[in-house]
Amino acid sequence: MGYLILFLVGFGLAVSGGVTIIAYLNFLPAGISWLEYFMFIKGRVECYFLPVGVLLIFIAIHRFPEKM
Repeated sequence: MGYLILFLVGFGLAVSGGVTIIAYLNFLPAGISWLEYFMFIKGRVECYFLPVGVLLIFIAIHRFPEKM
């Protein structure tokens, strides 16, 4: 049951971080370059939710017990 909760928390974090990164892509038409975009999202905490969420999903899937 703990792995299911870990998976769901990871999924929620990954979705939240991914949506935030996609939303920040709206700055590109405003005139900033790709380098400025990546430097901007590097400093935003909510953009780190995507890799953390993917890591939690990976842990939950690969540590899932063989027998149920």
